[in-house]
Amino acid sequence: METNPITTPPPTVPSGEDKTVAIVSYLTLIGFIVAIIIHSNKKTKLGAYHLRQSLGFILTMIAVSFAIGIVVFIIALIPFVHFVLVILVPLLWLGFVGGGFVLWLMGLMAAINGQQKPMPVVGELYQNWFGTAFE
Repeated sequence: METNPITTPPPTVPSGEDKTVAIVSYLTLIGFIVAIIIHSNKKTKLGAYHLRQSLGFILTMIAVSFAIGIVVFIIALIPFVHFVLVILVPLLWLGFVGGGFVLWLMGLMAAINGQQKPMPVVGELYQNWFGTAFE
C-alpha cells in the first residue's frame, strides 16, 4: 500500500476568538474601535481583513453622506426647484441606506462565517487601499 508523501492540510476554520474582531468591527463606530483594541492584542488575518472592510465601509458612508448633503444644498439654492427636493431627498436617502445596509450585512455575514469575502463592488478596493493596515 503506497502512501502519498504530499498531503494537503485541511483548511483551517477560524475559532470563535478569531472571529470576534471580524464581527465586532461591523457593530457601529464604537464596535470598530473596540475591534481595533482587541486586534492589537492578538492579530489575526481574518480580523485585519474585516477591519479593513469595515474601515472602508465607514469612510464610504461618510463620503456619500457628505456628497448627498452637498447635492441637496445646491438644489436648495436654485429658485423654483425646491419641489425636486421632496422627490430627490427620499430617493437618495433610500438608495443610500438600502445599499449601505446590504453591504454592511454582507460584510457581517462573511465575518460570522469566518470568510475573507469582500463586500460587493467596493470590497476589493478597500483591501487595495488599506492593504497593510491592521497587520
